[in-house]
Amino acid sequence: MTQTTQSDSSRQPSIDKTAVTKQVAAVGVGGNVALSAIKLIAGIMGNSTAMISDAIHSLSDVFATAIAFIGVRLAERDADATHPYGHERFECVASLMLGLILAGTGLAIGYSSIETIATRSYVSASAPTIVALAAAVLSIVVKEGMFWYTRHWARVLNSSAFMADAWHHRSDAISSVGALLGIGASMLGFAAGDAIASLAICVIILKVAYDVMKDALNNMTDTPCDHEFERKIGNCIEEVPGVVRIDALRTRKFGNRVYVDAEIAVDGQLKLIEAHEIAEAAHDAVEAGFEEVKHIMIHENPA
Repeated sequence: MTQTTQSDSSRQPSIDKTAVTKQVAAVGVGGNVALSAIKLIAGIMGNSTAMISDAIHSLSDVFATAIAFIGVRLAERDADATHPYGHERFECVASLMLGLILAGTGLAIGYSSIETIATRSYVSASAPTIVALAAAVLSIVVKEGMFWYTRHWARVLNSSAFMADAWHHRSDAISSVGALLGIGASMLGFAAGDAIASLAICVIILKVAYDVMKDALNNMTDTPCDHEFERKIGNCIEEVPGVVRIDALRTRKFGNRVYVDAEIAVDGQLKLIEAHEIAEAAHDAVEAGFEEVKHIMIHENPA
């Protein structure tokens, strides 16, 4: 039986992960604090409940980015006696917390919107002004930019927590589109438009929260990789000289990394050291070809 040792350092991009992590977190926190303040002031001055709801959503992004930052930093820690397989699942925990924050924010906004519609308080409210409309446009542009920026570095770092944070930014951009439509409708005389837009924002946020939590739970519960990924690994192993066939192949997600267990058949007349060399070659081929693989174990069976 051949078991890998971790060789993450040889496969990581040549970047300062700590510096990039701090930079992404700083952009997320700084951008959201500034945007929350602008949208809150614009919502109050512009008589828009949708914009105030959107400001609350942006404020929740501040905590989301902080949680993502902590999760990424914890996941970077080396394996130790209490966590011999590493700390990657801390990113999953961070993603799950981000999803819960999103869900709580969405439910709070939804409750407020339903209350406004049910009591018809929007009838006596003043129509939103151009200030709220301008803030919605600004929010769409800024949050969409933050989405693409964070998603880029999430892919470079292979970070599920920062990817969840990126989608948090995208949900804010989409909610601002809803706020823009609601504000515009209210300015045109449809008084309930602002409140209905807030309700639509709630639905959008809850959908994003569901997707984020589902992905986090999948990565925490040893969910296998998709068939296409397993097929590629199988083809890689079968191409190694001396491998007669693959008897078994299993994968499981571990945070943003993958564990692989494989059984290969080799010529039963080979010496143990020769069979071991074939398994070692298969191991090296998978490790070199698939950056996602954190750990692989290969067992040899006589063909």
